[in-house]
Amino acid sequence: MTRVVSIYLPDLATDRIRRDDPAIPDDRPIAVIASSGAKRWVSAADHAARQIGVRVGMPAAKAQAIFRGLMLVDANPAADAMALDRLGFWALGHYSPIVAVDGIDGLVLDTEGADHLQGGEQPMITGIVNMFRARKLTARVAIAETWGAAHACVRAIKRDTVIVPRGEIVRAVEKLPISLLRLPEKVVADLRVLGFQSIGELSNTPRAPLALRFGPEVGRRLDQMFGRMSEPIDPIRTADLVEVSRSFQEPIGAAETINKYVGRLVVQLVSELEKRGLGARRTDLIVHKVDNTIQAIRAGTAKPARDIAWLTKLFRDRTEKIEPGFGIEKLTLVSVSAEPLPQEQKVSSLIEEENADITPLIDVFANRGQRVYRVAPFASDVPERSVQRVSAVADEAQEGWASHWRRPVRLFSRPEQIQAIAMMPDYPPATITWRGKRHRVKRADGPERIFGEWWMRPNELEAVRDYFVIENDDGERFWIFRSGDGLDPETGSHKWFMHGIFA
Repeated sequence: MTRVVSIYLPDLATDRIRRDDPAIPDDRPIAVIASSGAKRWVSAADHAARQIGVRVGMPAAKAQAIFRGLMLVDANPAADAMALDRLGFWALGHYSPIVAVDGIDGLVLDTEGADHLQGGEQPMITGIVNMFRARKLTARVAIAETWGAAHACVRAIKRDTVIVPRGEIVRAVEKLPISLLRLPEKVVADLRVLGFQSIGELSNTPRAPLALRFGPEVGRRLDQMFGRMSEPIDPIRTADLVEVSRSFQEPIGAAETINKYVGRLVVQLVSELEKRGLGARRTDLIVHKVDNTIQAIRAGTAKPARDIAWLTKLFRDRTEKIEPGFGIEKLTLVSVSAEPLPQEQKVSSLIEEENADITPLIDVFANRGQRVYRVAPFASDVPERSVQRVSAVADEAQEGWASHWRRPVRLFSRPEQIQAIAMMPDYPPATITWRGKRHRVKRADGPERIFGEWWMRPNELEAVRDYFVIENDDGERFWIFRSGDGLDPETGSHKWFMHGIFA
């Protein structure tokens, strides 16, 4: 069943201004001013401006009188729309094959079958909020069964994330204001004059009088919100995307027929990619059905690819998820992410060469929702920061880990606190207690002193760790450290931690 994500960007205009000019202090309030003739008013205000009393719709002169330090910027709807389009294309490549712009301050995504790639619905929408926040953009995200329900909930409920469970649309939206039905302002104003305030009140009213006065739009929006009428999302596209499609005079639905035409589309797509010297990294199959609904399947590759057989197999392994319903009237294949891939000349040989490329295996796992990566060295003296996740097909790192001190085969991502009896400042513990078990230290080597990365983290200016390799009576070897130098409390808490285990 369809699941739709609505992303609401309430401060898009002011966030864009801050991103365009990083010199603006974070605490300086910003108001965007729109004008029509001699009339000037506030069309957007950031959080800092709202805190001092600036409101949307307020005359610009009154807003400026509230606070002398208020920064007034002329509205630029074209720049805001361009920024929203860029965010849409970014979301198209990261989250869903079906993304569209929703008004002037939002995006809508059809994530049916894509949430498992992000670990589930809650991790997915939380990740979206965090990704926008990392880009200094305020965002709220909601997910529901319909575009209308997700659109209304994300703008009404003042939380970062909202999940409307399946079958709970009525309960979620019945008390929301009718202004969230995406109706023209004149229609909303007239409905309020008639006494309608909430969506629930409007939905429980007979349709005939409403249609007679307002036309079919009110009923259509209600039906779309409650899922009684489909509302397809027309995906955004650019000329840069490589796209091929096939329309059918008679709808198709058999799995064999779908696979046959998918194979033909792959051939056409590869031909277009070859003309441009590109290889596909992420490709979407868009299925247009006769009932005006859309379904999408995404396949990704670890490296740029133009292998017809392999791309066809990636899709044929997943076409069983297509629900043709009353039939499919159009298939579209889009390469939403492509990278340069030079033409390689194949040299024929009578000797069969061994193929050690594991990229196909990586692609299989990745398209099943598994995260495939490898670890590589990273320039950091702090042990838990000395590794990083890289692409499974990334080039081999030139630098390696420092080898003048032994390192454990298993390093904990977070050191675990232990109890230790030791003479400070330079002696290893005589005994430690870890996870409720007491260990007597038979042998020890150290200390190895590691300093904090003060040039990256100011709070580590004085930080020190003293590491020891210890061995207990059973021959088990552990990597432990004391936070601090054992004398100055400014260097650390002087508590002991377990950080790794040797083989």
